[in-house]
Amino acid sequence: MSEMPGLVEHVTCLGCGCSCDDIVVAVRDGRIAEARSACPLGSAWFGDGSVPTDIRVRGAAVSIDAALDAAATMLDEARRTLVFLSIDTSCETQRAAVAVADTLRAVVDGVSSSSVASGILAAQRRGRVGATLGEIRNRADCIVFWGTDPAARYPRYASRYAPEPAGLFVPDGRRSRTLVSVDVGDARGPRDADLRLGIPVDRELGAIAALRASLAGRSLGEHPLAGLADLSRTLAAARYVAIIYDAEPGALPPEPGRAESLMALGLELNATTRACVMPLRAGGNRLGAEAVLTWQTGYPMSVDFSRGHPRYRPDEGARALVAAGAVDAVLVVGRPLGLPFAIDAARTVVVGPAATAAACAIAIDTGVAGIHEGGTAFRMDDVPLPLRAPVPGPRVAADVVRDLAQRIAARRARRS
Repeated sequence: MSEMPGLVEHVTCLGCGCSCDDIVVAVRDGRIAEARSACPLGSAWFGDGSVPTDIRVRGAAVSIDAALDAAATMLDEARRTLVFLSIDTSCETQRAAVAVADTLRAVVDGVSSSSVASGILAAQRRGRVGATLGEIRNRADCIVFWGTDPAARYPRYASRYAPEPAGLFVPDGRRSRTLVSVDVGDARGPRDADLRLGIPVDRELGAIAALRASLAGRSLGEHPLAGLADLSRTLAAARYVAIIYDAEPGALPPEPGRAESLMALGLELNATTRACVMPLRAGGNRLGAEAVLTWQTGYPMSVDFSRGHPRYRPDEGARALVAAGAVDAVLVVGRPLGLPFAIDAARTVVVGPAATAAACAIAIDTGVAGIHEGGTAFRMDDVPLPLRAPVPGPRVAADVVRDLAQRIAARRARRS
């Protein structure tokens, strides 16, 4: 007879960037039986909590000490190493990985350089008026979904943040808000929008520029895009505008200038009302990697320690370095899923969830942050959240990476 399920409350889901922290996990016989309140995406991310627990060096099962010694030797002897921060790890694990990169004088990078780099660089150049999801929920009376319907990739966004829930200054929830859908090509916003504007892909930046000009008091005249004047008046009349777009690849047609143009539109709106620009981000604690790198080095991605101090090299991210053959060893910290480069099995170490599923020289399986390991993760609005571990798992990733850093440092100390 199986034991009754135990309930673990306030579990944070990293299945998408919403990082919902109201999940109640039912545990039965050491496995996840149910993730209550989770969307289908979150339920799939939790699964039953089972993960591989193996340790392998060139295909052979070994002890943790043997694997760490082999990894320390490979990484220490390499001329140039890449430390890559993948997904499903805590900020504590990411911090330990940055210490490894510092010790090795390596390059450290994460998924951001190959997915959302244009938006990060645009914010550094232009500046972005941001907000927390709580601020949008409580204040925004005009929500603009720019070429995205969050229901597809962020299923609980509408019900938890906007436009559905009531807020401090929008007490009637959806009825207190004007919902705007800007459809860019085939990328469409919510079907129940109060105002809808269609923009051809090749005229997107021009439309944003025209909106900015209109908000600054210039006449649109007979603009060929029907509805642009209505949108301008709607934005100008709002008390608080939230412009929301999906920064992750695949949601919108590629346009490197989109992020900077929308940020400029947000800044223009703040001259006469309140506004924010919110990029939607995927899960797995991607934002945590950017936050840890910024805290530790001053830069959110593509950091080079080769001169003994951190240098920002956004033009030389992980994908470009591996493609150019500029590194001869790679340490992947995190789940080896959807990496932006091809793994050289003979020169790669993977430490993270399901590491042994990758074709690599050394693989050490660990638990998943938020399922088997506690710690900290960042939501898409850069708010840190605590992680609770509802089920036991294999070795803790942060402990493994710290041990690896100590062994590399000891090898270098013996040579000096």
